[in-house]
Amino acid sequence: MNKHHESTGPAGEQQITLRGPAELADALPYLMGFYPNDSVVMVALHGGQGRFGGRLRLGIPQAPGEWGPVADQLAECLVSGSERREGRPDAIVLFLCQDSPDGAGGRQTMERLRPFAQRLRTACGALDVPVLEALCISDGRYWSYCCPDPRCCPDQGNPLAMPGTTVMAAAATYAGVHVRGTLRDMEARLQPLRTPAAVRAQEKALDRVGTALLPRLLDERARRDVAGETLRLARRLMDRIEEAQPAPPALSDAGDDQLIGSEEAAAVILGLQDRETRDRAAAWMEGPEAQAALRLWRTLARRCVAPYGEHAAAPLTLAGWVSWSTGDEPGARVALALALRADPDYTFAQLLHRACNEGLDPEALRRCLREATEEDTGVGAEAPEAVVETVADRGAVPLHVRKVRPLPGGGGRRGRAPRPPGTDRGKASPGSTCPRTPVTGRRTRDARRYGRRGSRTRR
Repeated sequence: MNKHHESTGPAGEQQITLRGPAELADALPYLMGFYPNDSVVMVALHGGQGRFGGRLRLGIPQAPGEWGPVADQLAECLVSGSERREGRPDAIVLFLCQDSPDGAGGRQTMERLRPFAQRLRTACGALDVPVLEALCISDGRYWSYCCPDPRCCPDQGNPLAMPGTTVMAAAATYAGVHVRGTLRDMEARLQPLRTPAAVRAQEKALDRVGTALLPRLLDERARRDVAGETLRLARRLMDRIEEAQPAPPALSDAGDDQLIGSEEAAAVILGLQDRETRDRAAAWMEGPEAQAALRLWRTLARRCVAPYGEHAAAPLTLAGWVSWSTGDEPGARVALALALRADPDYTFAQLLHRACNEGLDPEALRRCLREATEEDTGVGAEAPEAVVETVADRGAVPLHVRKVRPLPGGGGRRGRAPRPPGTDRGKASPGSTCPRTPVTGRRTRDARRYGRRGSRTRR
């Protein structure tokens, strides 16, 4: 289960009247900006006419034993979040979206998820907010959990409308609202390479570059040189991407992968583990360079192959920041959620994810980064995180970041350094994202301290 939920602020001002479950089901991808796979979506309604308010999405828990606690938490999150922004909702509409494994068992999926839908309805009712409609969308059909009339809601379900043929589709096109494909497709653009040969090549490159960088990262003066080299290389890669012939969307990612070598990707990935280097790279957020930067961060995220999966938090967070800064909130939420999946304690991703979901304006952070770029002194150690928290305070929206559990012996959270040569990889514990590496020798202990000195703690 993805522990980081996604929500959005109020809908736009254009008024569209939706009548019945069919039009609600058709409206879902336009409300979210994508087709949510394997997701529970809850939408707040306000006023007598049911104006759409905040939205919340979460991956459907695989274990039925989790459905009760998750339902309680989702209901509380949506209601409390709506109260902060628009007032207490008058009703809620919920969607359970999950296709069957073989594409022919939509009804079985609907029945399997019925207890979850009922638990969600009960959780909302306990907060005195009724569920107006609960729909299951599976295998191109939809079912209502609220309507008992087989004449309009038959046992075999109703087919979804053809894309682009409804009033919601016409209104969305007129308003410039675009559906970016399925959630699964959006996540696939940011997930690690899977081709065995490409994975082996990138892993070896990360090992080699890490071996060369490790002694320099442990030296304060040399570390500053590494930061400059990382940013210059990243800039060259952005220029290379921008100068390449444009490719169709379906082929653009593959083309970007071919433009960047394994050694180049490894050097930038490892360099971005330094927080100040990452913050300076975040200044590439506007104009033509924003799209080149976004393509670079996506490419680097795909190069964070196991056992370097946690290193993806930095490029994924940068991808989420650029997406949010350029107005692509659905893309930002997907990238930031994946960053938190890679490293749940990554502070910058936590703050951006929450700020984006709360509907805050990214301009304050953009202004901070512009000023730092003009001064050419880099970004202060706490600048991005502090700015997001300050904006939240001004908007009366509390942003609470979960404190990191202390390590044994009273140590704090340590930054990540390249793995030194000769260190065997241990097996991953159940549910972990990165295999455990035994700590052996002084050099390894020094490497694990990378990021603790001064203000460069990796966050």
